[in-house]
Amino acid sequence: MDFDPTLLMLSVIPSGVGFVLFMYGRKSDRWPQLVTGILFMVYPYFTGSTISMVSVGVLLGAMLYVMIQVGW
Repeated sequence: MDFDPTLLMLSVIPSGVGFVLFMYGRKSDRWPQLVTGILFMVYPYFTGSTISMVSVGVLLGAMLYVMIQVGW
């Protein structure tokens, strides 16, 4: 397992966003934000490169946007 400082520092961003989404979803009882927040906090552990981390983050954000627009 390689130690990449760029990947480590980049993983702080989606984890922080995920924590905020999780707290908002928990307090306001909103399931899409709650589940997406958990996924944002967890997925950086399973990505191996910067490109995959950014692409998964964009995909999760787009999925949350669509769920909110649909009315969930």
